Amino acid sequence: MSFDGVRQLAAADEKNSFLSVLGEAFRGTDRDFTKGSILAGLTILAIPMTLEMGMEAVFAIVDTFFVAKLGAESVAVVGFTESIIALVYAVAVGLSIGATATVARRIGEKDPEGAARAAAHMIYLGVIVSIAMALPGVVYAAEILTLLGAEPAVVELGTPFMQIMMGTNAVIVFLFLLNAIFRGAGDAAIAMRVLIIANGLNIVLDPLFIFGIAFFPELGVTGAAVATVIGRGIGVAYAAWALFMRDNGGRIEIRRHHWRFDPRLTWSLIRISSVAVLQFLISTATWSVIVVLIAGFGSLAMAGYQIGLRVIIFIILLAAGIQNAAATLVGQNLGAGNPERAERTVWIAGGINAALLGTIGLVFVLFAESVIGIFTTEPAVVEYGKDCLRIIGYGYAFYGLGMVMESSFNGAGDTVTPTYLNFFVFWMFEIPLAYVLAYRFEMGPQGVFWAISIAFSMLAVVSALLFRRGKWKKQVV
Repeated sequence: MSFDGVRQLAAADEKNSFLSVLGEAFRGTDRDFTKGSILAGLTILAIPMTLEMGMEAVFAIVDTFFVAKLGAESVAVVGFTESIIALVYAVAVGLSIGATATVARRIGEKDPEGAARAAAHMIYLGVIVSIAMALPGVVYAAEILTLLGAEPAVVELGTPFMQIMMGTNAVIVFLFLLNAIFRGAGDAAIAMRVLIIANGLNIVLDPLFIFGIAFFPELGVTGAAVATVIGRGIGVAYAAWALFMRDNGGRIEIRRHHWRFDPRLTWSLIRISSVAVLQFLISTATWSVIVVLIAGFGSLAMAGYQIGLRVIIFIILLAAGIQNAAATLVGQNLGAGNPERAERTVWIAGGINAALLGTIGLVFVLFAESVIGIFTTEPAVVEYGKDCLRIIGYGYAFYGLGMVMESSFNGAGDTVTPTYLNFFVFWMFEIPLAYVLAYRFEMGPQGVFWAISIAFSMLAVVSALLFRRGKWKKQVV
């Protein structure tokens, strides 16, 4: 081998060293993710995406931690409202899937102008859906809580909370959407900073508004909504600045000419995103039905389930960093005309995610009571929360693989396949099974938890089998 060849190998080794990759993950990178080490690319994207998702999950954990000090009814308020906010998340995530898939494909094709135009048109869609969701959420907040099975005291306490959260749902939509644009471009470090800012503010403001510390008003459970909206709103403002105003050579920057309306582009984005929205509406509406099933066993069961679910979602969102990294790399590598590299990326990411969630699931099985005890000391609530954490933890390793598989379909622009999967696994299997186990076999909330765990496992197996068929490689975006 020539001296130049040796020098090039040494430079490549240095670029892929642990410290070098870690530095790129936190400060950002100009690396071409369609070439070089797959593991290094996954790591550079997954670390900030994991932190980003962790910060998003901490919103819910922090709210639950402080609200739990107010009692089971206040925790139930957050639980019922979050079951509806989950639908907002579904729309936001659906839009963000369209954004990530399209932006990543254009970046892989070395077309940054096309990526910026796609991002601008996704923002148009974000404005429309935010307004459409805000109006009914504010006007019918009490009726929605009643329909979900909330007790009268919970409805009275929770109506202002839901009105604030739904009326300002745009901060949720754009937090997901703008960060998805950055992720699709491979600019994951900026998305991470957005969530650090938003979450840091929420942690500080939550106790101030809930308990009325210093000169802040004592708003109780409503204070959690106020703090969360302020934190997210400032995070969105920072993301908008980074996307629209900065001039520092970022991977994607939207300028005035990118806003010129293009009907064909808009329709293409609607086609991809609408199916993705349906996909996540199906999966998150499942959680709303699960809430109704749990509510049949009273507020204590609801509070225990809500605490357990928050912990579960926190870990899932951490693992979603690997999931999102895989989706970005799939889109970019398909855009670069390298589907085999995209497939290798998914299997590597899926294996890592399964090992990670499997390990955490084991911890939940062994130490569920200690984890739930961090949030509440009410014996009945602890018992329900412990069962939730332990039983769902059995299916965690399977879900680690399944979530990467589903996300990779989406990253390729194939939003139809995971939509069918969600419908059949969650609606045709999980919900009927949960009802039968909980009410017919009189297993109570444990029956619901077992149905969730079994459905997680089924989703992983079916997703992997469909992924191996390879139809997603031919998806046009």
